[in-house]
Amino acid sequence: MSANSESALRQRLLPLLGSCCASISCPSGKTAEEVELASRSKQIDRQIKSDQRKMQQEVKLLLLGAGESGKSTFLKQMKIIHGVVFEPEHLKEFRKIIYQNMIKGMRVLVDAQRKLDIELGNPANCQAGDQILLFDNFAAVDSENFSDFRTLLSGLWADKGIREAFERRAEYHLPDSMGYFYDHIDRISLPTYVPTQQDILYCRKTTKGINEFRMFISNVPFLFVDVGGQRTQRQKWFQCFDKVTAILFLASSSEFDQKLFEDKRVNRLEESRNIFDTIVNHRTFAQVSVILFLNKMDLLEDKVTRKKVDISQYFPEFDQIETVRSYVNNKFGGDPLNVADVKNFILYLFSVKQKFIHSQRPIYHHFTTAVNTKNIQYVFTSVKETILRKNLSALMLQ
Repeated sequence: MSANSESALRQRLLPLLGSCCASISCPSGKTAEEVELASRSKQIDRQIKSDQRKMQQEVKLLLLGAGESGKSTFLKQMKIIHGVVFEPEHLKEFRKIIYQNMIKGMRVLVDAQRKLDIELGNPANCQAGDQILLFDNFAAVDSENFSDFRTLLSGLWADKGIREAFERRAEYHLPDSMGYFYDHIDRISLPTYVPTQQDILYCRKTTKGINEFRMFISNVPFLFVDVGGQRTQRQKWFQCFDKVTAILFLASSSEFDQKLFEDKRVNRLEESRNIFDTIVNHRTFAQVSVILFLNKMDLLEDKVTRKKVDISQYFPEFDQIETVRSYVNNKFGGDPLNVADVKNFILYLFSVKQKFIHSQRPIYHHFTTAVNTKNIQYVFTSVKETILRKNLSALMLQ
């Protein structure tokens, strides 16, 4: 703890300790005021030492990654897995976010359908599209009036033109969860609707600033730090770099054919790879464990196997089979429509192609689906054991 932090702590604690009785007689010759100040000082010293012990024992996990990589979803999973109960006011907030997600998402879909020159299956839905595009009073949407949007949203979602636009969402920006919510619109539009855990995991709210959450896991204090991943938010990351136990870096593996919302010239997976390279090679983290989560495996599998999207069209180095074969012991077959091959290639991009300047430490990795609670529970059990084992002495847990 720095001198400034200790001084600040003392100033904070002084009024909380109360005052001693001024009329106490002092056989030592000290005045009552001196005895009172000495007592306060000792209590502050004890509190400072207690706080220092807690800080030394605390496991600080920093969640990093580009926007929409799954950091906030992972944190929500931690709360669900470890029994944190969402209070009624939080459920109301999630419900409102979901309503807004669905209306904003349909506005994006209608706009994309028109810009991509996709014909609607039902021409009557053109008027419905006009209505949804004109609506912008999102703050007014609540459980009492969202049912008014049910027919509008259901009709548009059932239209084959809107579905085609949804299938082509890699060409514009639309949150991954929209299909899930539209498929459950009958339940969500009920006046008595309360978000389920799965609804909470799928709802999307852009993280701004720094969000911290503390919890005890296996009697060990954990501090999760979630930061915004958009470019405008990354300058705030440096505020969180002190006393980090491990970095959990999330990258969306399915975004190999998508562009950044902030810069349509930049590939999203390439952006994630560049951020990862910067973090791994930052001097501050030379001795910090780094765990790479290649996330959204469900979407990657759908994109490769059902949609037949060829990753080599976006990453020509995929065809440099000899380079990749040497990485995976000749097991890489070089088939861009084979999920295992694509996974190996993406892992190669992050963990082999990068040049680690300040450390040759291993980079642990997991293929994850952040909205799948069982998957994250299994992965985090492994991550927790790795972190605690590697940081046992530093965390004073022996």
